[in-house]
Order: sequence, then structure tokens, then C-alpha cells
Amino acid sequence: MCGIFGIAAFLSPSFGVRELKHSIDILFRISESRGKEASGLAFLDSEAIRVAKEPVSASRFLKTHAYRDLFKTVRPDARPVVCIGHARLVTNGKQTISENNQPVVKNGIVCVHNGIIVNDENLWARHANLCRDYEVDTEIIPALVGDYCRRKSSPGNAAAAAIREIIGATSVALLFNDLPRLVLATNNGSLYIGADRERTCLVFASERQILRRFIRRSKIPRGMDRFSIFQVAAGMGYEIYIQDLRSLPFEIEHATELPPIPAFERRIKPIRILPSQWASLRPSGKETVGSPVVWTRKISRAYELNEAAIEALKRCTRCLLPETFPFIQFDSEGVCNHCRGYQKLAYEGEESLRRRLAPHRRGSGKPDSIVAFSGGRDSSYGLHYVKNVLGMTPIAFTYDWGMVTDLARRNISRICGKLGIEHILVSADIGKKRNAIRKNVVAWLKKPRLGTIPLFMAGDKQYFYYANALMKENGLDLLVMSENRLERTHFKHGFCGVDYRDPHKLAYDLNLFDAATLAFYYARQFLSNPAFLNSSLLDTIFGFVSFYVIPHPYLYLYNFVPWIEKDITSVLTQVYDWELAQDTISTWRIGDGTAPFYNYIYYAVAGFTENDTFRSNQVREGQISRDEAWRLVRRDNAPRFDSIRWYLETIGLDVVETLNAIQRIPKLYGPDSGVNFLAGGIFPKGGSS
Repeated sequence: MCGIFGIAAFLSPSFGVRELKHSIDILFRISESRGKEASGLAFLDSEAIRVAKEPVSASRFLKTHAYRDLFKTVRPDARPVVCIGHARLVTNGKQTISENNQPVVKNGIVCVHNGIIVNDENLWARHANLCRDYEVDTEIIPALVGDYCRRKSSPGNAAAAAIREIIGATSVALLFNDLPRLVLATNNGSLYIGADRERTCLVFASERQILRRFIRRSKIPRGMDRFSIFQVAAGMGYEIYIQDLRSLPFEIEHATELPPIPAFERRIKPIRILPSQWASLRPSGKETVGSPVVWTRKISRAYELNEAAIEALKRCTRCLLPETFPFIQFDSEGVCNHCRGYQKLAYEGEESLRRRLAPHRRGSGKPDSIVAFSGGRDSSYGLHYVKNVLGMTPIAFTYDWGMVTDLARRNISRICGKLGIEHILVSADIGKKRNAIRKNVVAWLKKPRLGTIPLFMAGDKQYFYYANALMKENGLDLLVMSENRLERTHFKHGFCGVDYRDPHKLAYDLNLFDAATLAFYYARQFLSNPAFLNSSLLDTIFGFVSFYVIPHPYLYLYNFVPWIEKDITSVLTQVYDWELAQDTISTWRIGDGTAPFYNYIYYAVAGFTENDTFRSNQVREGQISRDEAWRLVRRDNAPRFDSIRWYLETIGLDVVETLNAIQRIPKLYGPDSGVNFLAGGIFPKGGSS
């Protein structure tokens, strides 16, 4: 999930401390794309291991005194200097507590780690002799490695033994205060090494492209530019001799005979952690007033007040869509126009899919495709299908815009670790993204329109831009999307006045007239509600262009093979121990931090949610009965209390105040039904602006 990197190099007149710092600056800035919430560096020279880390982005970290001070005591020596660094995307453990940030120091070992360990609690319980001091999951790695080293295991074998016990994607770099070794290892292949022929410099990073950019931009001297870059294969590691940068490979699953370290090479060096410039920093964001019990009761009361009127809505007698659905019409039998014109999905078949994939296969374990991977159920199963059923060698790609939940991140780590798949994560400036979301939610509450709710999610649409860039960078022309064709939510465009007549069209597949209608609608809303003209506007425009304008040259898995809910859920839970949410039985959108909030709005104001459209499509496909769909919708539309609270507190809004404001919005049903908030005007239900 994060970015790890490092460099080991002999200093010389042509590559001194200044050039070394410049090289590490570059590695930090490039690796920042994988995490911007904390940064840290460990610096090993002939005297000590010095560690500096701060709860800020790499760009800010490079300007700190702590970072600059790391280089002041460096002197040329017969041995190389070694640096290992980390750009953190916060998962386990608050970044405002210094010990939770990386490098993690424990028992004389300094560790940087990319991934999430999902069984760290169990490992601490299993190894009762080990003492836990921090919140971060990474701490278990140096604790276990140190324990195995004390049993006379070599550093590489100790790392292999520790990783064998871990569940979740794990790539690590380890330095020891008493062993002259650097250990690099990975169980999923998210680790690359670059080395010159003369073994005067070695560089590693989480992605091949990071090393390629580094080599182009760094000030490495002539003769050191003949770098070869190779991937550390999933399930492999290297024990690197610090004195001469020789390396010995080892396997994680099978013990490798590594030579013991001679006694004369052992020398204990002090580990000095430089003081943090932001030691007193506290999390930002507004705390919720009142206990969870109080606000949960208030949400429940509001929900119950709406429920009776919502259940009394006229609904299609064949599916579940209500009279408040945009552009809906019922015939004399009560069947809606969406059911009357519906044609069942057609699939091209697995054989056709294999023929489409054949030209892309590379063999020899080389990546041949990219799979979009949100951590949700459909993309999780899609990654499994591409790797295990189709036999491809994919790279998993995630764009984290600040609303990917920790649950989704843990499931991402589970599956990438289990499959041994490289995972590339592009992280936005999450603090800035969440601030933009807050501004748009606040603006929306001033003048609520159901058509402008998608502005809450405008920041995630850049996903398509980065997906296209990733294909180009890796020389691949195949990106697989696992978008469920039954999860069409065209009503969101309907609230903007765009009538989707083809239920199977993709959300971004607009003709010129519909695109113009949508753009005009948003322009009108921005002019009528100046609060939307805030600092997030450029990001919103970038998202609009990424979603509706740039090419989407992707292969859609479920155009070829049927999407069967029970089969997907069974594979994920039984094969991968896929984690479920605590506040819902449903497996849909449980990794999306935004969905519980906006679905609560749709339900409170319009009397339906995405669940109604999804289950209605299942009914039309003959996958479930209408009675079963109604039972599932009533269950799944219940407010997800924990997730709503997490969302609002994450963006810095008060839970009770926000939900009270939503409850005051005139409804499209019941006594308020004369006022239609589809687009701000008064017109018959089912209409449009």
C-alpha cells in the first residue's frame, strides 16, 4: 500500500554526500505517489543507524531539519552507506504518533514495509514472548525477525520465516544494528532492484517505473549508469552484503542455506532516532458531538419516520423501482418502462475471452495485463479470475482518493498476498481530497439537489487518467475492468435531466446531446450555488474530463462471463478469507467509504437507493424473485451507522448536524411530494428539469 525504496552506494569524489542526497530526494518524490501521509528514512553509515520520520508528505519531509541533519555526519568510508525510506499511506496506526510511522525500529532492527498484515493480532497472540509497543501492523515484522535471528538463523532465513507466518501482501527492507546485511524480500512481487555492473550502487523501490525515473533523473556518475533492473519475484528475497553489495537470493516458502555471519563482522551500532518536528501534531477534523449510542438512536428515529411513507410508494409490479424514479412510467398492469423494454444480458463467453487475451500473453512470468482493483467484491473476484482461471500475469492497480476504507485495503492485501500479484497503488493527496469532499458536501447542504450528489465523488474519477498512464508506462495495452453490468445507476444522470434509454450503457458512455445536457445542468447548479465554486473546482473538472472525455480502452470481464453473486461471494470468503463489514450483511460497496452516506440521502429524499436498481436488474435477469429482491432491499437500505459516522468524521463534519439537515430536505414522497428536488423545481414526480 505504501512506497518503500532505498539506495546502497560507495561514496567517491564523483558521487559524494551531495549527490547521494540528491538521489534520495528523487526517490522520495517519485515514491510519494504511493502515499503522502507520512515519510521516513533510515541512514546506515560506519558509525550508526540514524532515523528520521515525520507525519507529513515526502515533499514536506525533504524540507525538514531532521532530514537534512541525516547527511551532516556522513563521511566517505571503505564501506557503502545504506538508506531505506518509506512514503506512507496510513492504514493501521495513527500517523500523528511517531512510533507508528516508518521506518519502524524494534530490537535493533530497522524496517520499512509495503502492504498490510491482516493477521498481526493473531501473530502477537501466538508469539506471547514478544512485546507489542505500537499500533502499526509493521511492528510484528522486526519482532519476529529478531526472534528468529536470536535462534541463530541468518537474516534472510529469519525474514523468510517471519513472512511465511504473515497473511497479506508484504514487501520489506530490513537493516540490523549488529549484522552487516540488508534484507529485501516480498511475497507478492511489489519490489524491484536496480544495480550497476561494478556493484558500486544498488537501488530498490516498489515499482519498476520508480527506478526507471530515478535512473533518468539522478546524478549517478559515469560508469554507474549501466543499471539493470529486475523484479524480486513473489516469494523471493535477497540478503545483501553491506561491505561489498554482493547478494544472495533466498526463497520464502522453502528454507535456503545461507552462510552464517562470522563473529568478526558483528558490531553493534547505535540507532539514533532524530526528534520529530511535528511531535505535538494532532489529527484534524471535527469531533462528533455526543456518544455513538445517542446519534445512532437519532438516525434510527429519522429512518423510521421515512420508512412507512417509502413502503407506501407505488412500485413496479415486476421489479422494485418506485414512482420517484426519474423518467419512470407505469402501464395499466403497473409494469415500468424499464422492465417493458429490458433485454437480458448477452455474454460473449470464456472461449471468446481467451481468444481476445491470446495476443497479450507474454510468458516467462512477465506482466501481461493490468487489472483495476478497488478491493470490492467484483474487482477482487476479477483479479482471481484473471490470474487463476485465465492464467494471465496481471498487475493490480488501485487509485486511492481518500475514500477507500481500511477494510478494502485489508482485502486488497489479502488477495495480492495470496495470489502473489504485484500491486501498484496511486495515492492522491488524501488530506486535500477529503477537504474538497467536505467543501462540496457543505455546499450541497446549502442547496440540496439530488443531481449534484455525484460531486461528492468527483475526486475519484481521475482513476481513469492514471489507469491509462499506467498502461503506457508499463508498455501494456490491456486493462481489465470488473464492472458488474447489473449495477447500473443511471438514475444519477436522470436527476440531472439525462434519460438513459439503454440500461446496459456504461455511465460514461454519453452521446453528444446527453453530455451537453449534463454539462449545462452542472453549470447551472454552480451558478445558482456559488458555494460549489471552491478550491475543489479544478479537481472536479479534472474528474469530469477523466470520466467523460478521455479514452476508456478497456476489456470488461463481465461482458464475457456471467456475474453470479453467490459464486463470487463463495470464492472470496472461502479461498481468500475476504473480510466483511460489521454494519451490514451485504457484500456490495463495503469498501467504498462514500456509498453509505449518499445512499442514505437518496433513500431519505427519494425513497430508493442503488440497492433498488441493482436488485431490480437481478429480477429482470431471472437471478432472484421479486419477493427475494424486496427482502434484500429492505435489509440493505438500512442505514450503515458505523460507515456514515466514519465518512462524516473523516471529512470533518458533525454527524448529528449533517443528518438532521438531510432529514429537513423536502421529500419526493409523502406530504412533501409536491416539491421535487430532482433539479430544484416543482414538477410532477418522475419528471426532470
